Amino acid sequence: MGQWLERNIIEPGKLPLLIALTSFVLTFVITRIITRLIRAGKGPFGNVTAGSVHIHHVVPGVILTVIGGFGAVASGGHGSGPYLSAVLFGVGAGLVLDEFALILHLDDVYWSEAGRKSVEMVVLTAALVVLLLAGFAPFGVNDLSQQELQNRAGVLSGIAVNFGFALIALSKGKVRLAVFGVIVPVVAVIGSVRLARPGSPWAKRFYRHRYRARAKSMLRAYHHDRRWTRPARAVQDWLGGKPDAPRPLERP
Repeated sequence: MGQWLERNIIEPGKLPLLIALTSFVLTFVITRIITRLIRAGKGPFGNVTAGSVHIHHVVPGVILTVIGGFGAVASGGHGSGPYLSAVLFGVGAGLVLDEFALILHLDDVYWSEAGRKSVEMVVLTAALVVLLLAGFAPFGVNDLSQQELQNRAGVLSGIAVNFGFALIALSKGKVRLAVFGVIVPVVAVIGSVRLARPGSPWAKRFYRHRYRARAKSMLRAYHHDRRWTRPARAVQDWLGGKPDAPRPLERP
């Protein structure tokens, strides 16, 4: 284990990234434990307020992220500065993304169905950082040969092609495949050649008069969601807590 850490993390200079990832994941886990205890009315924890204003933990998260980011830039990669900045950045990012849904909707949707987006974003971010730690470079630059790396035109063309596949996957409604495709080119290619999801910009533009393709797209999306939505939600509930049941509509 020590030899692997030295060869794959410390020598390539990825130790601050590993520290940031560890801080990020631990912050999310600890934050969710505390919020679930507050929700259940257990333990010594409670909501932080300033007068009548509820201070969400995204606020200190933004502050820590800013301090950690500028600290990493100012340290210049020397001394203990990068490691301390990595801890601050990881903690701040964990607090911010734990309330990603709140920022997206500009509403306190933490325990609602919409709040699942926060868990999805945290898992997606952690997975991408793990890929970076494993040696995958954005836009597939790591797949180029040494001669291509020395040729600026070859690098730019590789980036452009992979970015194009990722954009096509995104326009087809394959958000996760598009994001992972930025790191792993094969994923972007798979997302770009598969049928678009119903309601995606690609489907609205190219399936408008192709009734068979539109019907096939809707059927495939139905089977996919039926197969994977329940397991995905079970994992999200285990990680972040089960959302509150939707409230019945109130009569005017």
